[in-house]
Amino acid sequence: MKKIGVVGIRDGWSSEALADACGKLTGFRLLIDMDQAALDLERGTVLYDGQDLLELDALIVKKIALQYSPNVLDRLEMLRFLELKGLPVFSKPSSIIRLIDRLSCTVTLRAGGLPMPSTVITEDVDQALDAVSRFGRAVFKPLYSTKARGMEVIEAGEGARGRIETFQAAGNQVMYLQKMLPPLEKDLGVTFLGGKYLGTYARKSGGTSWNTTTNAGGKYVAFEPSPEIMALAVKAQALFDMAFTCVDIAETREGPIVFEVSAFGGFRGLLDACNIDAAEAYARHVLESIA
Repeated sequence: MKKIGVVGIRDGWSSEALADACGKLTGFRLLIDMDQAALDLERGTVLYDGQDLLELDALIVKKIALQYSPNVLDRLEMLRFLELKGLPVFSKPSSIIRLIDRLSCTVTLRAGGLPMPSTVITEDVDQALDAVSRFGRAVFKPLYSTKARGMEVIEAGEGARGRIETFQAAGNQVMYLQKMLPPLEKDLGVTFLGGKYLGTYARKSGGTSWNTTTNAGGKYVAFEPSPEIMALAVKAQALFDMAFTCVDIAETREGPIVFEVSAFGGFRGLLDACNIDAAEAYARHVLESIA
Protein backbone atom coordinates (compact mmCIF):
# COMPACT_ATOMS: atom_id res chain seq x y z
CA MET A 1 0.00 0.00 0.00
CA LYS A 2 1.39 3.38 -1.04
CA LYS A 3 1.04 6.23 1.41
CA ILE A 4 0.35 9.55 -0.31
CA GLY A 5 -0.23 12.66 1.81
CA VAL A 6 -2.11 15.70 0.56
CA VAL A 7 -1.13 19.19 1.70
CA GLY A 8 -4.30 21.25 1.70
CA ILE A 9 -7.01 23.00 3.69
CA ARG A 10 -9.33 21.14 6.02
CA ASP A 11 -12.91 21.36 4.67
CA GLY A 12 -11.57 22.85 1.43
CA TRP A 13 -13.48 21.26 -1.45
CA SER A 14 -10.54 20.48 -3.72
CA SER A 15 -8.24 19.47 -0.86
CA GLU A 16 -10.77 17.02 0.54
CA ALA A 17 -11.54 15.69 -2.96
CA LEU A 18 -7.87 14.96 -3.62
CA ALA A 19 -7.39 13.33 -0.21
CA ASP A 20 -10.50 11.22 -0.87
CA ALA A 21 -9.15 10.17 -4.27
CA CYS A 22 -5.81 9.11 -2.76
CA GLY A 23 -7.63 7.22 -0.01
CA LYS A 24 -9.84 5.44 -2.52
CA LEU A 25 -6.91 4.31 -4.66
CA THR A 26 -4.48 3.39 -1.87
CA GLY A 27 -6.45 2.78 1.31
CA PHE A 28 -4.45 5.53 3.06
CA ARG A 29 -5.82 9.05 3.57
CA LEU A 30 -3.93 11.95 5.11
CA LEU A 31 -4.84 15.62 4.65
CA ILE A 32 -2.08 17.89 6.00
CA ASP A 33 -2.72 21.47 7.05
CA MET A 34 0.69 23.12 7.24
CA ASP A 35 -0.24 25.37 10.17
CA GLN A 36 0.07 22.26 12.38
CA ALA A 37 3.23 20.80 10.86
CA ALA A 38 6.62 21.04 12.59
CA LEU A 39 10.06 20.90 10.98
CA ASP A 40 12.72 19.66 13.40
CA LEU A 41 16.09 20.15 11.73
CA GLU A 42 18.04 18.45 14.52
CA ARG A 43 15.98 15.27 14.22
CA GLY A 44 15.53 15.67 10.47
CA THR A 45 11.76 15.28 10.61
CA VAL A 46 8.59 17.04 9.55
CA LEU A 47 5.77 15.90 11.81
CA TYR A 48 2.03 16.29 11.35
CA ASP A 49 -0.45 14.78 13.81
CA GLY A 50 2.14 12.21 14.88
CA GLN A 51 3.02 11.24 11.31
CA ASP A 52 6.59 11.65 10.11
CA LEU A 53 6.03 12.89 6.57
CA LEU A 54 9.32 11.38 5.42
CA GLU A 55 7.73 7.95 5.99
CA LEU A 56 5.26 8.66 3.19
CA ASP A 57 5.78 7.49 -0.39
CA ALA A 58 4.80 10.86 -1.89
CA LEU A 59 3.26 14.21 -1.09
CA ILE A 60 0.82 16.21 -3.23
CA VAL A 61 0.55 19.95 -2.59
CA LYS A 62 -3.01 20.99 -3.42
CA LYS A 63 -3.22 24.16 -1.34
CA ILE A 64 -0.54 25.67 0.85
CA ALA A 65 -2.70 28.25 2.67
CA LEU A 66 -6.18 29.73 2.61
CA GLN A 67 -4.74 33.06 1.46
CA TYR A 68 -1.38 33.82 -0.09
CA SER A 69 1.22 35.82 1.84
CA PRO A 70 5.01 35.84 2.26
CA ASN A 71 4.46 33.34 5.12
CA VAL A 72 3.50 30.79 2.48
CA LEU A 73 7.10 30.81 1.26
CA ASP A 74 8.23 29.55 4.67
CA ARG A 75 5.74 26.68 4.52
CA LEU A 76 7.11 25.78 1.11
CA GLU A 77 10.64 25.74 2.51
CA MET A 78 9.49 23.10 5.00
CA LEU A 79 8.24 21.02 2.07
CA ARG A 80 11.44 21.68 0.14
CA PHE A 81 13.32 20.06 3.05
CA LEU A 82 11.26 16.91 2.48
CA GLU A 83 12.03 17.04 -1.23
CA LEU A 84 15.76 17.44 -0.53
CA LYS A 85 15.60 14.41 1.79
CA GLY A 86 14.27 12.32 -1.10
CA LEU A 87 10.46 12.44 -0.73
CA PRO A 88 8.69 12.88 -4.10
CA VAL A 89 6.63 16.09 -3.87
CA PHE A 90 4.04 17.08 -6.51
CA SER A 91 4.48 19.83 -7.57
CA LYS A 92 8.06 20.59 -6.58
CA PRO A 93 8.18 23.31 -3.88
CA SER A 94 10.89 25.09 -5.87
CA SER A 95 8.44 25.32 -8.79
CA ILE A 96 5.50 26.46 -6.66
CA ILE A 97 7.59 29.21 -5.04
CA ARG A 98 8.02 30.87 -8.46
CA LEU A 99 4.24 31.09 -8.87
CA ILE A 100 3.09 32.19 -5.41
CA ASP A 101 4.62 35.65 -5.91
CA ARG A 102 2.72 37.33 -8.77
CA LEU A 103 5.81 39.31 -9.77
CA SER A 104 8.02 36.23 -10.03
CA CYS A 105 5.44 34.56 -12.27
CA THR A 106 5.11 37.66 -14.45
CA VAL A 107 8.86 38.13 -14.87
CA THR A 108 9.26 34.51 -15.98
CA LEU A 109 6.37 34.72 -18.44
CA ARG A 110 7.55 37.98 -20.00
CA ALA A 111 11.16 36.78 -20.20
CA GLY A 112 9.78 33.71 -21.96
CA GLY A 113 8.15 35.89 -24.61
CA LEU A 114 4.52 35.36 -23.56
CA PRO A 115 2.04 38.17 -24.41
CA MET A 116 0.63 39.81 -21.27
CA PRO A 117 -1.24 43.01 -20.37
CA SER A 118 0.98 46.11 -20.12
CA THR A 119 2.45 45.94 -16.62
CA VAL A 120 4.39 48.29 -14.34
CA ILE A 121 6.00 47.42 -11.01
CA THR A 122 7.19 50.22 -8.76
CA GLU A 123 7.43 51.49 -5.20
CA ASP A 124 7.27 55.09 -6.37
CA VAL A 125 3.86 56.79 -6.32
CA ASP A 126 4.83 59.22 -9.10
CA GLN A 127 5.82 56.33 -11.37
CA ALA A 128 2.56 54.55 -10.61
CA LEU A 129 0.58 57.72 -11.29
CA ASP A 130 2.38 58.14 -14.63
CA ALA A 131 1.46 54.57 -15.60
CA VAL A 132 -2.20 55.14 -14.72
CA SER A 133 -2.17 58.31 -16.83
CA ARG A 134 -0.78 56.37 -19.79
CA PHE A 135 -3.15 53.44 -19.37
CA GLY A 136 -6.28 55.46 -18.57
CA ARG A 137 -7.37 52.75 -16.13
CA ALA A 138 -5.18 50.28 -14.27
CA VAL A 139 -5.75 47.25 -12.06
CA PHE A 140 -3.57 47.34 -8.94
CA LYS A 141 -2.86 43.82 -7.72
CA PRO A 142 -1.33 42.58 -4.45
CA LEU A 143 1.73 40.43 -5.06
CA TYR A 144 0.20 37.63 -2.98
CA SER A 145 -3.49 36.99 -3.64
CA THR A 146 -5.96 34.68 -5.37
CA LYS A 147 -9.41 35.11 -6.94
CA ALA A 148 -8.89 38.90 -7.38
CA ARG A 149 -8.76 39.49 -3.60
CA GLY A 150 -7.35 42.90 -2.76
CA MET A 151 -7.30 44.13 -6.36
CA GLU A 152 -8.37 47.68 -7.12
CA VAL A 153 -9.17 49.53 -10.33
CA ILE A 154 -7.82 53.10 -10.42
CA GLU A 155 -8.68 55.59 -13.17
CA ALA A 156 -6.59 58.52 -14.34
CA GLY A 157 -7.66 61.95 -13.15
CA GLU A 158 -8.53 63.67 -9.92
CA GLY A 159 -8.17 61.45 -6.90
CA ALA A 160 -5.84 58.94 -8.57
CA ARG A 161 -2.82 59.86 -6.46
CA GLY A 162 -4.74 59.53 -3.23
CA ARG A 163 -6.07 56.11 -4.19
CA ILE A 164 -2.59 54.93 -5.18
CA GLU A 165 -1.20 56.11 -1.84
CA THR A 166 -4.01 54.32 -0.01
CA PHE A 167 -3.36 51.10 -1.94
CA GLN A 168 0.34 51.23 -1.10
CA ALA A 169 -0.32 52.01 2.56
CA ALA A 170 -2.57 48.94 2.80
CA GLY A 171 0.50 46.71 2.74
CA ASN A 172 1.46 46.96 -0.93
CA GLN A 173 4.87 48.63 -0.74
CA VAL A 174 5.79 47.20 -4.14
CA MET A 175 2.91 48.09 -6.44
CA TYR A 176 2.01 45.81 -9.33
CA LEU A 177 -0.35 47.40 -11.84
CA GLN A 178 -1.66 46.38 -15.24
CA LYS A 179 -3.46 48.23 -17.97
CA MET A 180 -7.20 47.68 -17.62
CA LEU A 181 -8.59 45.61 -20.47
CA PRO A 182 -12.09 46.13 -21.91
CA PRO A 183 -14.67 44.09 -19.96
CA LEU A 184 -14.15 40.39 -20.61
CA GLU A 185 -17.03 38.09 -21.40
CA LYS A 186 -14.88 35.19 -20.23
CA ASP A 187 -11.36 34.06 -19.49
CA LEU A 188 -9.93 30.58 -19.84
CA GLY A 189 -8.32 28.01 -17.60
CA VAL A 190 -6.18 25.70 -19.72
CA THR A 191 -5.06 22.85 -17.45
CA PHE A 192 -2.16 20.42 -17.60
CA LEU A 193 -1.27 17.26 -15.68
CA GLY A 194 2.31 16.05 -15.85
CA GLY A 195 2.96 18.56 -18.63
CA LYS A 196 0.20 17.04 -20.79
CA TYR A 197 -3.02 18.83 -21.74
CA LEU A 198 -5.99 17.82 -19.57
CA GLY A 199 -8.86 20.17 -20.45
CA THR A 200 -10.08 23.76 -20.66
CA TYR A 201 -12.86 25.58 -18.87
CA ALA A 202 -14.01 29.16 -19.23
CA ARG A 203 -15.05 31.49 -16.44
CA LYS A 204 -17.97 33.38 -17.93
CA SER A 205 -18.63 36.80 -16.43
CA GLY A 206 -21.61 37.22 -14.18
CA GLY A 207 -22.03 40.74 -15.55
CA THR A 208 -21.70 42.48 -12.19
CA SER A 209 -17.92 42.92 -11.92
CA TRP A 210 -14.85 43.81 -13.97
CA ASN A 211 -13.39 40.34 -13.30
CA THR A 212 -14.73 36.89 -14.16
CA THR A 213 -13.90 35.04 -10.93
CA THR A 214 -16.53 32.82 -9.34
CA ASN A 215 -16.34 35.08 -6.28
CA ALA A 216 -17.68 37.86 -8.55
CA GLY A 217 -20.50 35.75 -9.99
CA GLY A 218 -18.61 34.07 -12.83
CA LYS A 219 -19.74 30.63 -14.00
CA TYR A 220 -17.73 27.70 -15.35
CA VAL A 221 -18.51 26.56 -18.90
CA ALA A 222 -16.76 24.17 -21.29
CA PHE A 223 -14.45 25.61 -23.95
CA GLU A 224 -12.46 24.27 -26.88
CA PRO A 225 -9.24 26.29 -27.22
CA SER A 226 -7.91 27.33 -30.61
CA PRO A 227 -4.47 26.13 -31.81
CA GLU A 228 -3.10 29.63 -31.02
CA ILE A 229 -4.37 29.51 -27.44
CA MET A 230 -3.08 25.97 -26.98
CA ALA A 231 0.37 26.95 -28.22
CA LEU A 232 0.54 29.82 -25.72
CA ALA A 233 -0.67 27.65 -22.84
CA VAL A 234 1.80 24.87 -23.61
CA LYS A 235 4.66 27.37 -23.76
CA ALA A 236 3.60 29.11 -20.54
CA GLN A 237 3.23 26.00 -18.37
CA ALA A 238 6.50 24.56 -19.65
CA LEU A 239 8.38 27.44 -17.99
CA PHE A 240 7.49 26.23 -14.49
CA ASP A 241 7.78 22.40 -14.36
CA MET A 242 4.50 21.87 -12.49
CA ALA A 243 2.87 18.48 -11.93
CA PHE A 244 -0.59 20.09 -12.15
CA THR A 245 -1.31 23.64 -13.23
CA CYS A 246 -3.72 25.95 -15.00
CA VAL A 247 -2.81 28.73 -17.43
CA ASP A 248 -5.15 31.74 -17.26
CA ILE A 249 -5.67 33.19 -20.73
CA ALA A 250 -7.97 35.89 -22.13
CA GLU A 251 -9.00 36.58 -25.71
CA THR A 252 -8.58 40.20 -26.81
CA ARG A 253 -8.89 42.11 -30.07
CA GLU A 254 -5.11 41.88 -30.45
CA GLY A 255 -5.11 38.13 -29.81
CA PRO A 256 -4.88 35.91 -26.72
CA ILE A 257 -2.84 37.04 -23.72
CA VAL A 258 -1.64 35.23 -20.62
CA PHE A 259 -2.56 36.51 -17.17
CA GLU A 260 -0.76 33.96 -15.03
CA VAL A 261 0.11 30.33 -14.42
CA SER A 262 -1.55 28.89 -11.33
CA ALA A 263 0.42 27.35 -8.49
CA PHE A 264 -2.31 24.79 -7.86
CA GLY A 265 -4.90 24.82 -10.65
CA GLY A 266 -8.67 24.52 -10.52
CA PHE A 267 -10.41 21.19 -9.88
CA ARG A 268 -13.91 22.67 -9.68
CA GLY A 269 -13.85 24.26 -13.14
CA LEU A 270 -12.79 21.01 -14.79
CA LEU A 271 -15.48 19.02 -13.00
CA ASP A 272 -18.36 21.47 -13.44
CA ALA A 273 -17.62 22.45 -17.04
CA CYS A 274 -15.86 19.41 -18.52
CA ASN A 275 -16.90 16.51 -16.26
CA ILE A 276 -13.22 15.78 -15.66
CA ASP A 277 -12.36 14.40 -12.22
CA ALA A 278 -8.98 16.11 -11.81
CA ALA A 279 -8.57 14.76 -8.26
CA GLU A 280 -8.66 11.13 -9.36
CA ALA A 281 -6.53 11.86 -12.44
CA TYR A 282 -3.90 13.59 -10.29
CA ALA A 283 -3.83 10.78 -7.74
CA ARG A 284 -3.39 8.18 -10.49
CA HIS A 285 -0.63 10.28 -12.08
CA VAL A 286 1.30 10.36 -8.80
CA LEU A 287 0.88 6.63 -8.24
CA GLU A 288 2.21 5.93 -11.74
CA SER A 289 5.13 8.31 -11.18
CA ILE A 290 6.30 6.60 -7.96
CA ALA A 291 5.61 3.01 -9.04
